[in-house]
Amino acid sequence: MQKFLNTLFRGIEILIALFLAVMIILVFMNVVLRFFFSTGFAWSEEIARLCFIYLVYLGSIEAMRDNRHLLIDSVLMRVPVFMQKLIYALVQICTIWLMVILSQGSWGLVLQNIHDNWVATKFPTFLVYASGLVTGIAIGIIAAANLFRLLILKMPVSELIKIRDDSEESASTDVQ
Repeated sequence: MQKFLNTLFRGIEILIALFLAVMIILVFMNVVLRFFFSTGFAWSEEIARLCFIYLVYLGSIEAMRDNRHLLIDSVLMRVPVFMQKLIYALVQICTIWLMVILSQGSWGLVLQNIHDNWVATKFPTFLVYASGLVTGIAIGIIAAANLFRLLILKMPVSELIKIRDDSEESASTDVQ
């Protein structure tokens, strides 16, 4: 299961890199065309915008998995173990709740814009709002998994808030 998840998140990283490359190429190309030829591609702005939106949302999923979101653990690590678990559980519950709200709102916007298209590319506009749906579901699942690891697997909070380092993980996998 862990190998599947690692492959899935590796795919997300590749997708983020691809979106970034497409966005940079299209924006640079458009700047050059406008500067030298006084023209440009209208569709490139829409595609670059869509790439940027998905880049940010997929990056948020990746950051949640790796514990790279902003976390102030100096207070958390100074309270008793029971309070650490309580605070961590409350944060994960709040995260799940907020992701449910994000998913519901995004789903409503997807349904509301199901028949609308962008002007230049004719792409459906619901693709923008679907990014919130994907993010809400994915981060909600990650937060639920964090709760599972805290409450069922009895992992210590210090281990749960540790920032994942891919080089350490791949080195430990190579040893086995």
